[in-house]
Amino acid sequence: MKVRKFAITDASLERSPGQDGDIFAGNVIDQRHGGPITIGFGRYAPNQSLDEKLSVDDVMLILEGKLSVTSNGSTVTAGPGEIVHMPKGETVTIRSHEQGAVTAYVTYPHWQEARE
Repeated sequence: MKVRKFAITDASLERSPGQDGDIFAGNVIDQRHGGPITIGFGRYAPNQSLDEKLSVDDVMLILEGKLSVTSNGSTVTAGPGEIVHMPKGETVTIRSHEQGAVTAYVTYPHWQEARE
């Protein structure tokens, strides 16, 4: 694999699997590229919520807006330039605020394979 850079315009954003809300994800690197991680972008419309039991380690970098992540009764809120790590096996609720959010993410291993 060669060195590359990506922008959100490189991602084909699709509704997050199994979700009804206006939450979209788009991989730019995944299992098709031969590496061990998935890298992509996410977009959350205002006031959306996603509940998930994580089958991968997930790291989110908030690029725009604000997200809150709740797990085991504890909540962290992150804004632009902040990173949230969500360990494999955790059950989380990710909630966007009134301005929505744009994120970049890295998962290990590939989230699409782990969900199957």
